[in-house]
Amino acid sequence: MSQTIEEQNKALVLEAFDTLFNKRDYAAAARYWSSNYLQHSAHIAPGRDGLFNLIKSIPPTLRYEPGTIVADGDVVIVHGRFSGFGQPVNWIVADILRIKDGMLVEHWDVIQDEATREQSKSGLPMFGDTFPQ
Repeated sequence: MSQTIEEQNKALVLEAFDTLFNKRDYAAAARYWSSNYLQHSAHIAPGRDGLFNLIKSIPPTLRYEPGTIVADGDVVIVHGRFSGFGQPVNWIVADILRIKDGMLVEHWDVIQDEATREQSKSGLPMFGDTFPQ
C-alpha cells in the first residue's frame, strides 16, 4: 500500500531533523534541505547555510526529540524539544515546514522555554509525559 503525500512528508521531516540535529551529518542533511531554503526564524541566519552554520556552532550535546507531527499537503508541523544546546532551559518548538519535490524549502517556528513542574500553572508538561530534569 502506498503512502499518502502527507505520510511521505512527515517521514521526510523526521529523517531530515534527525540527520541534522542528532547525527550532525551535514552532507546527508544537504539532500533534505533545498539550496534555495527560505528561513523565517528570528534565531537563524538566512538559507540552508545559515541553519547548518548555527548547528555547527552549538555544542555536540544538542538533542532533538520529535513529538506530535501533522501534515496537510506540502506543509508539515512538528512539535518537538531541543535540549543540550548550551542554554539553561530546553526549547519547545513548533517547526512549520513547506516541502517541494521531496525537499524542505521553507521554515517558520514558534519557540518557548520549557516550563518546570513548579512553573506550569496547568500542572502538565509542555512536551511528552514528564517534566524536564
